[in-house]
Amino acid sequence: MATVLSRALKLPGKKSPDLGEYDPLTQADSDESEDDLVLDLQQKNGGVKNGKSALGEAPEPDSDAEVAGAAKPRVSEGPAEGYPSEPLGGLEQKTTSSLVSYVRTSVFLLTLVISMVLVLVCAFLIPCPPRDLHSTWSRHLGPQGGGDLSPLALADVNGDGLRDVLLSFVTSRNGSAIGVSRPPAVLVCLSGMNGSTLWSSPLPEEARDITCLDLMPGSVAGTICLVTGMHKMFSAFNATSGKAIWTLHPNYLSNGTLAAPGVVLPDVDEDGVRDLVVLAVGESQQDLCFLLVSGRTGSPVGRAVKYNIVGVGNLIGPQVYITANGAVYILFGFGNIQAVTLRDIFVQAQNRDSAPPSLQTEEPEWEKRRSINLSELIDIYSDGVELLQMVKAPDSNCSNLLITTRQALVLLRGQNLTPHWTLSLPGLPSQPTPGYFTDDQTLDFLLQIQDGVGMKKMMVVDGDSGSVIWNYTAPSHLKRTPTTSAVTSDQKSVFLFWAEGLPAAPSNSDVLLGTEPPSLYHLYLLHPAFPSILLDLANATGTVTAAEVGINDIWKDAFYVTRTTGPSSRGHPAPLVVSKLSLRWALMEGQMVQLKETTPKIGRGELRRFLSRIKFVDSPLQI
Repeated sequence: MATVLSRALKLPGKKSPDLGEYDPLTQADSDESEDDLVLDLQQKNGGVKNGKSALGEAPEPDSDAEVAGAAKPRVSEGPAEGYPSEPLGGLEQKTTSSLVSYVRTSVFLLTLVISMVLVLVCAFLIPCPPRDLHSTWSRHLGPQGGGDLSPLALADVNGDGLRDVLLSFVTSRNGSAIGVSRPPAVLVCLSGMNGSTLWSSPLPEEARDITCLDLMPGSVAGTICLVTGMHKMFSAFNATSGKAIWTLHPNYLSNGTLAAPGVVLPDVDEDGVRDLVVLAVGESQQDLCFLLVSGRTGSPVGRAVKYNIVGVGNLIGPQVYITANGAVYILFGFGNIQAVTLRDIFVQAQNRDSAPPSLQTEEPEWEKRRSINLSELIDIYSDGVELLQMVKAPDSNCSNLLITTRQALVLLRGQNLTPHWTLSLPGLPSQPTPGYFTDDQTLDFLLQIQDGVGMKKMMVVDGDSGSVIWNYTAPSHLKRTPTTSAVTSDQKSVFLFWAEGLPAAPSNSDVLLGTEPPSLYHLYLLHPAFPSILLDLANATGTVTAAEVGINDIWKDAFYVTRTTGPSSRGHPAPLVVSKLSLRWALMEGQMVQLKETTPKIGRGELRRFLSRIKFVDSPLQI
């Protein structure tokens, strides 16, 4: 048997050492006989069942017995041991798995396509915020026919997020040609984006003041512009269209003329719209009358209320003051400051004994100042008052009173009307400009004072102590020029003022003489972080009569709008020019003016890096 097995395991086609030469025919016969012997041997030992031998050992995978078994077909009685059986639904499971994978892929691709389509739709259909590409523009409005005032206001009238420019001027047309004694005036609105004309409306007389506001806070009524004339005109215009909403009839002013711009009040007639008050002066200066006007219709809310006051000097007010307790007072006077409650005016205008509950509140500290005869007038200040303005108090929800007199600057606490500080300062020609110069979050003030012939002194006064914390003398042949400020995101302010050209390097002399003609003025910027440096931002050849600073809330930028009157020549009217300047752009392009040497020396690169991080915010400085 061993011989047979050894012969059976020999590979075909090989030559055996026991045999002679290799013969293919003999080898073929030998192969057939060997196969028969192997089969007989397997049958004698029980054969092969289910792929195993009788001894339970699997046949060699390369043996001829496996080949012979595969050649003889048979039915398997069960699955082979050690191997999982093929499930009957295998084909169905594979098909289902392929279908699920296909569905998942389709859903993913469909979601991706829909997302891309939505992004494209949003990109093309939803408008992006308008970028103020025209950071600087200048608009020539032609010659103007005189006029002593230069009203200028900023308001977003077209809803593009950028504040537009409103101004009024007297046209140069000959008034006698159209049968009127005075040349007509016009109210114009210019786009804050590029200076184009959005609308214009004729006015019957020269405008004294333009104030744009919302008389219905929280509503969709939109912004209106109140225009006060030099004589009897008091009108409300729709800021979007430029059409007049209402106009106060001149007959209601009797023989008087408007003495000051209209002032906004709380809603006294309870129609949901804030109301207004105007002050008219009769033939006698002491003959004053208040007239309440409905903010909805422009009709009087009752009759005019007259007061006879004694005083000499500039007209002060009227201004509305609301105390911390909610009491409403109206401040006014001639060279002095007196107060009257809105409740008293309303009761007399309506000719009744009581006022609405909202007007019943009184301020005890103010009421103590009434005269002994219980007069309706309350004395506030009476020492040569030139100007009055209200500034935000840092420690309360009311405002303080900043009073400019002929000899001093006085800050009164609004809560109890006691002086907080007094700064002796004769000859202050213009209203102080509030802003944040120090770190105490108290409003400080930029002043300009005439200091000799052709010179003026610029100074910053600490709002907490009243001391001078910065000053500089600059050449200027104009008695007064506009000064403004803008608040930055770190609760600091930049101050802007006009002066003649300054040298780039500090001078050893205390007096600086202008090196340019007096007709050329430069716009300078002062930042509290660099008090020894001024930035020269722009220049103008005419006379800057008005200036305003607006904030672009979207891009955190501020823009500076000026109204300039050019020099007249050969009897021709002076041209009117309105210009806009982006402050962030101007900060990067401005020229550095070193006021004095500092240690260490401030480099241009360090200054530019600091200025590039400045962001402007809208923060009301006055209440």
